[in-house]
Amino acid sequence: MKIVVIGGTGLIGSKLVKTLRERGHDALAASPKTGVNTITREGLAQAIDGAAVVVDVANAPVWEDEAVLDFFETSGRNLLAAEAAAGVRHHVALSIVGSERLPDNGYFRAKLAQESLVKASGIPHTILRATQFFEFVGGIAQSATVGGEIRLSPALIQPMASDDVVAALADVTLAPPVGGTLEVAGPEAIPLDDLVRRFLLATKDTRKVVPDIHARYFGDVLNDQSLTPGRNPRLGTIRFEDWLGQQTER
Repeated sequence: MKIVVIGGTGLIGSKLVKTLRERGHDALAASPKTGVNTITREGLAQAIDGAAVVVDVANAPVWEDEAVLDFFETSGRNLLAAEAAAGVRHHVALSIVGSERLPDNGYFRAKLAQESLVKASGIPHTILRATQFFEFVGGIAQSATVGGEIRLSPALIQPMASDDVVAALADVTLAPPVGGTLEVAGPEAIPLDDLVRRFLLATKDTRKVVPDIHARYFGDVLNDQSLTPGRNPRLGTIRFEDWLGQQTER
């Protein structure tokens, strides 16, 4: 089966392409690096021709609120139009747990807009919402750093390894479309400040983490439901401590 992975050269996409090929499928890594651009539409129709499934794991190259919204809306419209023309039978989109609960987070608002386009497209689809990746913890710490101090909410977060995201995505990709949204999360909920504190300890970073219930996470104040899944999510198997150990051994 031909499967096109949009964003197929990134962190998640490259692993997903490898996994799908190992399962015997014709997986195409589509990204500007391979001549496929969902913004300009360069190479898009040719890449999708003959595909049964398209998986969109593309990440915006910008973070400014209006720019990221424009990226996901333009990319989504172009991609879904090309899929409709090609007769694609299943569209899979990777989104974020809690997107609708953090209205002041511009990236989350853009992902909601992307989800809306998918739902309105008429193409059979599955939206897989994932919690934050372990690989992003360093970036979270940096975003909250002022001087040598990191102020973070103690609200719960349930992050996961990118390998667990890929495993869930691969299963969703090869299953029939559900016509709705599924969630996947890490195996344990951890206070955000403690998560970053563990990361700093493992990486021998001397910055101090200060818990602050008013600290904003990319624009929003958090509570224990902001970044954790709802009922019956799929859970990954890789724990944060084990992932940290693997990183420090490299």
